[in-house]
Amino acid sequence: MSRRSGILEFAVLGLLRESPMHGYELRKRLNTSLGVFRAFSYGTLYPCLKTLVANGWLIEEPGSAPEDALAASLAGRRAKIVYRLTAEGKEHFEELLSHTGPDAWEDEHFAARFAFFGQTEREVRMRVLEGRRSRLEERLEKMRASLARTRERLDDYTLELQRHGMESVEREVRWLNELIESERAGRDQRRPGSGAGSAQQDNTSGETGGLPRHGGAVASGGTLPGSPTPPDPSDDTAK
Repeated sequence: MSRRSGILEFAVLGLLRESPMHGYELRKRLNTSLGVFRAFSYGTLYPCLKTLVANGWLIEEPGSAPEDALAASLAGRRAKIVYRLTAEGKEHFEELLSHTGPDAWEDEHFAARFAFFGQTEREVRMRVLEGRRSRLEERLEKMRASLARTRERLDDYTLELQRHGMESVEREVRWLNELIESERAGRDQRRPGSGAGSAQQDNTSGETGGLPRHGGAVASGGTLPGSPTPPDPSDDTAK
């Protein structure tokens, strides 16, 4: 399974955990809620759905409205199929939510993971955020080193493009720092509490820990996490 298809399967399972949907509605949600899927097509979604059904993670059901099925039959069209998450699918999605390896830090996968942070355990959120920050700090260090090495050979426009790319990464690092501090603050505030109520609250997967009000890089005119940035100058393509 490719990385791209793995991200799509993860997102489909996550959206269907919220409620059953038919294919058109699911595609619309992927486009509007998860920007990393704006460019994908029905030709990509339906093979993914068929694979998830074959694995036992989804089931197909006829549309719930009888009049819709009748209208489709009279028009010679198939009634809409609704996709529902199975118990095994929910278990598989929760297993995917717990993964914190390097794939979760990459641009597209991080954006999808972040979209489901409300369903993710606090410690997992922290590891993903810290891993993403580490990855971007490494990228930023390479960009700075490459720019220092090649700037004398770049024209003004190429140089400005490289600076813009660095600023985009710097904004996301600042945004990640704010999120990490908010998560830590929420965790620390709950530590002094005692009793079953506070313990239960601290174990809730959807607990936010208090997000920054201003939204970091997005509020500052930056891009959403995982959105494409200008070319990485560490590639030295501008020589």
